[in-house]
Amino acid sequence: MALEMRDHCERCRTAALPPDAPARICSYECTFCVPCSASMRDVCPNCGGELVARPRRG
Repeated sequence: MALEMRDHCERCRTAALPPDAPARICSYECTFCVPCSASMRDVCPNCGGELVARPRRG
């Protein structure tokens, strides 16, 4: 099963996040831009899980 590569930040909604853009995700695939993730100290506000770098597709 492939990751769902969401194309926007769930916090600011203004960041365009194409599949090759740097982003952070939790284990539930909640997706955030790097600045929003940093401001939340890499903790998902939805589930409390760790936000980690989203893998890039080639």
